[in-house]
Order: sequence, then C-alpha cells, then structure tokens
Amino acid sequence: MSYTVACVVGARPNFVKIGPILEAFAAQGSAVKPLLIHTGQHYDEEMNDLFFRQLGLPKPDINLEVGSGRQGEQTARILDRYEQWLLTAQPAPCATLVVGDVNSTVACSLASVKLGIPVVHVEAGLRSFDRSMPEEINRILTDAISDLLLVSEATGVDNLLREGRPPTSIRLVGNVMVDSLQKHRAIALQLDTLNAMGVRKGEFILWTMHRPSNVDQMSTLGPLIACMVRIAASIPIVFPVHPRTEARLKSFGLWARLEAAEGIKLASPLGYLEFLNLSSQSKIIVTDSGGLQEEATALAVPCLTLRTNTERPITVSEGTSTLVANDTVLLESLVQKIRNEGHQGGRIPKLWDGKAGERVCAEVVRFLEELPAKT
Repeated sequence: MSYTVACVVGARPNFVKIGPILEAFAAQGSAVKPLLIHTGQHYDEEMNDLFFRQLGLPKPDINLEVGSGRQGEQTARILDRYEQWLLTAQPAPCATLVVGDVNSTVACSLASVKLGIPVVHVEAGLRSFDRSMPEEINRILTDAISDLLLVSEATGVDNLLREGRPPTSIRLVGNVMVDSLQKHRAIALQLDTLNAMGVRKGEFILWTMHRPSNVDQMSTLGPLIACMVRIAASIPIVFPVHPRTEARLKSFGLWARLEAAEGIKLASPLGYLEFLNLSSQSKIIVTDSGGLQEEATALAVPCLTLRTNTERPITVSEGTSTLVANDTVLLESLVQKIRNEGHQGGRIPKLWDGKAGERVCAEVVRFLEELPAKT
C-alpha cells in the first residue's frame, strides 16, 4: 500500500531538516509518497532557490506563497491556504509531517487535525520554558495536537511525558539536522569562503544574532556591539547580518560603527554551504540561534549562546554550548579563556549519527500502517 504524506516547510531551518527525511522516503521504495509543501513563510526567492539547490531538495509540489506579516496575520494566512489545499487535494494526504517550530509548523498542524488528518511532528518536545518566544508557543501547541511525536534529544521525551502526551506516541529518533550537516560538510569545505571573508581556519569567530531579546532594544544591542568591536580588535569576527538585525542596527545608529571597526567582517545572509564552511572552521561561535547551538555541538566547536535559556539543553549538558545571556563581561572572558586554554569537554549526543532521517521514515511508515482504515 502507498501512503501520501504532505511534508511542510516554511522557513530556511525547515529546509535543512526536511532533506534527510525526503531522501529516506525515496530510499524505502513505494510505501510513502511525499508531497513537499512550501508555505512561503520565508519568501526571499533568491535565498530559497539557493538553499533548495545546495541541499538537493526537489521543487515544491505546492507553494502557498503566504509571504510576510504579523505573527497572527501570517499564521492565519498559512492555516487558511493549507486548509484550502487539503480540502481539494487528490489524493488527500494520509498525514501531515511538520518540522521545527515556525509559524508554518503550528498553522498546518491545526488545519490538519481539524480535518481529521493526523500530524507527525519532527523535532517534538523541545522546550525553553520561555513563553515570550513565539517559537515556544508554536512548539507547545504543535505537540499538543500531533499524533506522532519524533524527538531529537532525550529531554524532549521527558517534556512530552510531563505534559501528558501518551508514551505510545513518542519516539526518540535523533537529530535530522546532523544528517544534513554530515552529508554536506565535505562539499562545503571545498568552497573558498574563508578567503572571500579574509579569515583563516581556526582563527576567527562566527557571530550571529537576531532574537528580539538581543536586537530590539538599544540598551541591549548597543553593549553587544561594543563588546563585538572590542573582541574583534584581537581576533577577526565574521558577522552574517540577519535582515531584522541590520534594520535595528541602522535605526539605532550602530551600523556605521560596525563598518568602521577593524576586524569585523560584515556579510549578507549566506547560503547553507557557505555558512557551514564558516561554522565548521571557526574558533568560536557566538549566537542566539537554537539550530546553530546544535550545529556547533555536532562540529565540536565551542558555542557561546546569547540567551538565558535554550530549548536544546543537551547542547549545554553534553555539547559545546555555554549560556552567557547578554552578559558582555562574561562573554569577553570566555572568549579569552577559550583562546588561551582551548575548550574542554563536549560530545556528540545519542542518535546524532547521520541516520535520523532513516528512523523518521521507519516510524512514519509504522504509524501509517497502524492507522485504522477509513470507511
């Protein structure tokens, strides 16, 4: 029997995670026919095309083209357009598979369950316990209505059980992001990105930040930029600037200071391979990105995380991440310590082995085979 599964992506972190799953479905034969649904949540056509090409993703079967908007506006538009597609799709999907924690994740999950279509959530159970983060709300709601919860780290299992999800719906499958990283790392290292940025292997810091808690207030962003300038005086910093961050930097009058600072290499948002080239060869990563915390752990690169909490605690307890919030004194001291003494500890977590996509596929097939037949 063949099962049609709608696989939803909406933002670039989703693209990295869906690739290994689609490959696993293709490798297992005819049991699952995946349909790739792009909501258009990240709508930059050039960057979308670049990520799809570099990750070897097929052209989406459906593009809902929702574009940008306020949180509620965008979520509602995704829900409406996905519901419309579900009502007319032939054949109708047997399940919707969502990855991560973006607006597309929760909106497509809600549209599905209201039509009686089961939902599979890949990367379920992650919790920061900080409801000021939109992603945390998306995670909680998606997990509450999903039928199969596929978890990347053991803390996710504990979180789901504590929230009352049945143990029979939870599976620890590992981290599909690591699958993509392992597949593409050798290709990424062939690029000339270091020379293009004017840095050398192991002799620069890769710095990213985009979260509102770091960039939306001058009282926070100003000291972080001053800290960056001080650090860059002794070790180069490559700073791919998120559009949200760039807008704040310019509105606060900080952009010119960065442009003038010696040692800071400003860059526009990068493709997946270019970014992997930098992350895998950096001395230290400074970030507020959850996905980059995972990538740093998988690459054994020390990561100083500009957050008070993380939904990926295994990157701290077992991996290479240290939470520093926006404490610039602590940040500078840890940079200096790592440069002088190296980074101690850190290991690759269980099931972060490059085979998570295969386990996702096996669990989805098993789940679909056990669904009661519709009459």
